[in-house]
Amino acid sequence: MTEREQAPKPSYYLGFDGGGTKTDCYLVDAQGNVLHHATAGPSNPLRAGYAKAWFTLSDAADFVLERQRLKASDIAGICAGIGGAGRDSVARRIATFLERAFPEAKVMVTTDLAITLDAALGGSQAEGAILVVGTGSAAFGRDATGKTARAGGRGPWFSDEGSAFDIGRRALAAVVRADESRGPQTALSAKMLKWLGCNDWTRVLDWVIKNPDDVFPRVFPLVAELGDKGDAVACEILTTAAHSLADLAASVIRKLDMQDRDIVLAKSGGTIGRSKFFDAAIDADLARFAPRAKIVGLQMKPAQAAARMAISLGKRQDNSKKD
Repeated sequence: MTEREQAPKPSYYLGFDGGGTKTDCYLVDAQGNVLHHATAGPSNPLRAGYAKAWFTLSDAADFVLERQRLKASDIAGICAGIGGAGRDSVARRIATFLERAFPEAKVMVTTDLAITLDAALGGSQAEGAILVVGTGSAAFGRDATGKTARAGGRGPWFSDEGSAFDIGRRALAAVVRADESRGPQTALSAKMLKWLGCNDWTRVLDWVIKNPDDVFPRVFPLVAELGDKGDAVACEILTTAAHSLADLAASVIRKLDMQDRDIVLAKSGGTIGRSKFFDAAIDADLARFAPRAKIVGLQMKPAQAAARMAISLGKRQDNSKKD
């Protein structure tokens, strides 16, 4: 068999979903079949720093490449949906890192919201919106004309209402108020220190000062657990969070004038599905302002959607060269 008659070299693609708590990475072939996936630490550079983000992306990619016995040069395309990449400067720095690490790959860096919307709508041109609730919180949507809108996701100091960070911060504040007899008693008080693995509040305070992203979000599962058990304070925190999240989604849907239309409204993120009370509170608030919306989960993992977007990117660029 001559060199010209040899079968073409297989193409492989990577998709990343990088947030403030964890990063998912999917390796797929040219048909979109999932070959391997991996989960690593945070890769939102605005929260974890660029060095940590690059290490995490490399670590996740190395894992899936090793499982398939591939080299970096075997990757034909990459799409990375990264928290914080809504800023052009952030997207450029992440793209530069990936282009250097994967010299043969066509690279696209976008927001984690963009790949999550694609995961919700299946890559179609249908209109709809997503509500993402993890370490941070945000809503993002697209109408039938392709117009998009977003709300939230601007960091914990003046945004991210209803997120795991926000809920954890409120829970710790409630424990302090109860201890000082300035607020109602709560089951959170007896469980908080043990939950955090600390012996005293000085250790908690030092930890918060050093790395709040490592403290507040990890409190969410405790609040979720006690909310389902009927603790009044935990329920109030979760109800307030649900109202805030509904406001984010409402803002996006109003901007796109979709409140009275049949749309898909997908929920995603690490806090979803962890508490029946919290999920029900969110759904009830969403139904009030978008009664015709179909509230669903995602069709696939956002990182898998990103990998498929990487395939589409390669096809578009190849077609443009032919034209």
